[in-house]
Order: sequence, then structure tokens, then C-alpha cells
Amino acid sequence: MAPATQPKPRPRALTEALLRRWPLPQPGDDADKETRGHVLVVAGSYEMPGAALLAAVAALRAGAGKLTVAAPERVAQGLALAIPEARVMGLAETRAGGFAARDCDRLGPLSERVSAVVLGPGMLDEARSMAFVREMLPLFRQSTVVLDAFAMSVVRDAMPFDQPVVMTPHAGEMAHLTGATKEAVLAQPLEAARAGAQRWGACVALKGSVTHIAQPDGTSLRFGGGSPGLATSGSGDTLAGLIGGLAARGAEPLHACAWGVWLHARAGAALAQDQGTLGYLARELSAQVPALIHALGPRTPRATRPTRAPR
Repeated sequence: MAPATQPKPRPRALTEALLRRWPLPQPGDDADKETRGHVLVVAGSYEMPGAALLAAVAALRAGAGKLTVAAPERVAQGLALAIPEARVMGLAETRAGGFAARDCDRLGPLSERVSAVVLGPGMLDEARSMAFVREMLPLFRQSTVVLDAFAMSVVRDAMPFDQPVVMTPHAGEMAHLTGATKEAVLAQPLEAARAGAQRWGACVALKGSVTHIAQPDGTSLRFGGGSPGLATSGSGDTLAGLIGGLAARGAEPLHACAWGVWLHARAGAALAQDQGTLGYLARELSAQVPALIHALGPRTPRATRPTRAPR
């Protein structure tokens, strides 16, 4: 008789109350940009340079102190002008516009200084870019790595990660990564997220109208606070950047992922209230984030007026 399997715990609801128990690391009054965290965004292509822009700005809006962007040579100068706060590196491209593995070593000197990496938004040439991703991951073994878009395809090598990784697939991407149908993923999203997290050794956020976040040990979170307006071009790039920026600040992968999902949704809700349910842009989400973080941050006692000394 086969031994009974232990039932997996039910997912916890991702709420403001839960996030208050997972406060974001706060810099001290004497903090400089290095101590606030350095994030590296490796993203973009000649067809989708905006993906790198969206992810990079989101990382800064999440509170990271320093930003480096690595992008294909053809778009690097434009990104440098669009993001004056960033150091921008132009990397060699494959013929189809992906990242060439031969240039990966140029990022190596950053590994001792970078706290988090966002890898994949806007990436082209899936097959050849995977060689770049495989070369890059060992260089940043001490950093939290957020994999998005084509960069997630590295898991098809079937080797679990031995470093902190967050993945952000939607149902179609999860189907591509696992060989399942999109319909099967949508039918059982929690099970799909848990199976992926366990198989790949990563924190997996399976995005949708309800987002499921799963850890390799089977623990999970459920967030149903999304809105239709978030289903727009560039929204996922922004989410990846938010998670990377939060991880750069020092949040552990699960906490960075949970905060990122919540902030992304609440930013959408704020824009929907101001502009309408549909039609706001992904580029507008990040500007909402600092105030949302502040509102959910540590409560400080209200200042009181000094009392007058008796005459």
C-alpha cells in the first residue's frame, strides 16, 4: 500500500495585512545609493527597446539606489538618453537581434556589486539568447535574478536553479515552458505554479486575473486584486522591474514578488480610478509606486505641538 501523501497547505491571501508583516528593508538616514541596492536590467531588442525602459524605470521607482541597463547595441544609446539615471551598456547582438553569448563576460565585473538582476523583458531570438542566459546566471549566483519573457526558457534544460530566482510567466508562457496546453494551465493555475516552482527551484508568480505565487516547498499566495487594464503591452515588463528593484533593496525573493504583484495591481487600480478601467499605459504604472510604498510603510507617530511652559 502506497504511503499517503501530505496535503499541501492552502494558499494564503496576499493582503495589505500580510505585507505589513513583511516590511521592506528601509535605508538609514545616512544611506547612499550603493546601500539602497544596485539592480542590473538586461533587456530589450531593436523591436522592443521599450521593454528595457519600462523594467528599468520600475526598478528605480521601487526604491533601488543604482541602475545599470545592458541592452543590444542598436538601442543602447537611445535608452541612455531616455534613462539619464542609468549606466547603459551596449552588448553584441545575434543576427536575429538577441543577446550574443560571447559578450556575456563584459557583465562579470558587476557581479560583486549587483544585488538583483532583471533578465529577459523584450528579448528576441529565443534559441540563441538561451546561450547568453546560461552563461550569465553563474556570474550572478549571489544576486536575486528575476527571469521574464524568453529568458525563462532556460528552465527547459530541466535543471533546477541553485541560486535565488523569481519567474513571472503568464498562462501562455507557462504552457510553453512545461509543454502543457494553455487551457490546462488556466484550469489549474495553482497546481501549475506549484509544480513549476518545485521543478525549477524558483519562486513562480503565475500571472492572471488571479495571480498565484508559489515556492519550491509548496507554500503559496493567492492574489485576486488585478484589473482588466493591467492586461496591456508592457505591463509584465513593469512588474519584472518592480520585483527586481524590491529585491535589490534587500527583500527576499518571496517578499519582493508579493510586494511587486500588490504594487503593480494597486498602481493599476489608482490609474483606473483616475482615467477609467481601460486605456491607461504601462509606462504610467511606475509613477504610482513610491506613494503606495510610503502609504504601506512603517507608521510614524504624528508630531505633537510643544506645550508652553507655565508662566
